[in-house]
Amino acid sequence: MPDSSDALVLFSGGQDSTTCLFWALSPDHGAFDRVEAVAFRYGQRHAVEIEQAQTIAQAAGVPLTVLDLSGLLSGSALLADEAADTNAAHSLAPDLPASFVPGRNALFLTAAASFGFTRGFSDLVGGMCQTDYSGYPDCRLDFVESQAQTLSLALDTDLRIWTPLMSLTKAETWRLAADLGTVRGLDVLETVREHSHTDYHGDRTERHAWGYGRLDNPASVLRAKGYAEAVAKGWIPDDASAA
Repeated sequence: MPDSSDALVLFSGGQDSTTCLFWALSPDHGAFDRVEAVAFRYGQRHAVEIEQAQTIAQAAGVPLTVLDLSGLLSGSALLADEAADTNAAHSLAPDLPASFVPGRNALFLTAAASFGFTRGFSDLVGGMCQTDYSGYPDCRLDFVESQAQTLSLALDTDLRIWTPLMSLTKAETWRLAADLGTVRGLDVLETVREHSHTDYHGDRTERHAWGYGRLDNPASVLRAKGYAEAVAKGWIPDDASAA
């Protein structure tokens, strides 16, 4: 458990960062006394995730700042129009998915560290996960650890980056949401299901047991498979009321 009282959460409004937000708030997990969140507008086509981040943060009573990084990232299907295939291989790196955004987490962590420095935060919380990381090399533990060291040197401070999901599968992430129980008066599992948004299309027209989105892109497929596994193992109750 962290020994600091303040934390800044990198908060996209997706499943992973929503779980991490409540991990930071939970007295039995992160147990931070002061928690704020930062989201990034970077030209993502599923920008509805920012709206969901604002909804969740408001409900949890967490101050949220949205930083505009538009134009600083390129080379990804997530920065293109809806015609771009997120299931394809990356045009510049065939071993990576088209949804990979080059330098995204490096930029996000740097921006968060800079913003956090001005707000008195030396602890960052992020939803990076190398177990079910969808082929993103900037979600690996060695990258995050190296970034923490680099930013500590850059800011002349002991900056720590907490990644509660780093070694978890997506099913285990669902279990963590359930284990967090009620935080700030909110049922964490239901908040993740109903309000977080992971789908690359930004489509919130159809509600499934695992949340909103379409099963035609890697983000929703991973989320749905993890949900089904967590239900099958008895870690979470199925939402039978969903369509």
